[in-house]
Amino acid sequence: MSPPFDNFAILAPGLLGASLAMTVRERGLARRVTVWARRAEVRQACAESAWCDAATATPEEAARDADFVVICTPVSMIADFAARVAPSCRDGAILTDVGSTKSLICRKAAAAMPDNRVFVGSHPMAGSEKTGMENARADLFVGRHCFVTPLEDTPYEAAERVVRFWRDTGMDVATVNPEEHDEIVAHISHLPHVLASVLCSQLDGKPADWPHYAGNGLRDTTRVAAGSPDLWRDILEQNREEALRAIAGFEDELHRLKAALRNRHDATVKSILRRGKEFRDRLT
Repeated sequence: MSPPFDNFAILAPGLLGASLAMTVRERGLARRVTVWARRAEVRQACAESAWCDAATATPEEAARDADFVVICTPVSMIADFAARVAPSCRDGAILTDVGSTKSLICRKAAAAMPDNRVFVGSHPMAGSEKTGMENARADLFVGRHCFVTPLEDTPYEAAERVVRFWRDTGMDVATVNPEEHDEIVAHISHLPHVLASVLCSQLDGKPADWPHYAGNGLRDTTRVAAGSPDLWRDILEQNREEALRAIAGFEDELHRLKAALRNRHDATVKSILRRGKEFRDRLT
């Protein structure tokens, strides 16, 4: 069976980009994989890897004659990169991304597409607090969830090709509009990161020996706070309104617990803790 894509381009092969290149090569999803990396030493490492056919010095060169492009840059750069490389792609090419926010990216990138190129947003929920190509692995996407976020006027065939691609990597795919995506991830991804980071920031002001006494509970609760502050600043800025709504909802629930503790309403405290346990037990 022929691969679904001829020339597959990946821009910025960090954890997600390099893992994706490994997956594409391992699963035979493209005849040729080309990557662009900003740093020369990363390009050299890619060129020496079995999953890369070529590593280029410019993103336009990587996208030249590509029929599928995945942009793995920070979210604040994705739309600009899409506009920059689309003219280099072949007619009928599809461009997508791995960004954690979608509304601004999708609408700006789609508006910048020349004729016979389509941008369809994606968000594979396969990230980690670990970053960089050195942490990449071919099974990163297997069994994880991915959002595909077409706009109202996105051609159905292009959106379906993106859905099929992510399924071919082993992911479970949900198709939603960009605004719905941003509301969902503000609550299930961005808010947990904010809470973990704020907790660590608060604890950072406590005596220096306190962390030595911490058990697995604190480590498990705050694991995501190890993510890149620059990356997460960009994510929160891009999804500011939904993040603010999620934070406000959490503040309301925390205030309920605080008031119940102050007023010794044990039934309310237990109810909140029970709801929390029931939700956690449903997570898979």
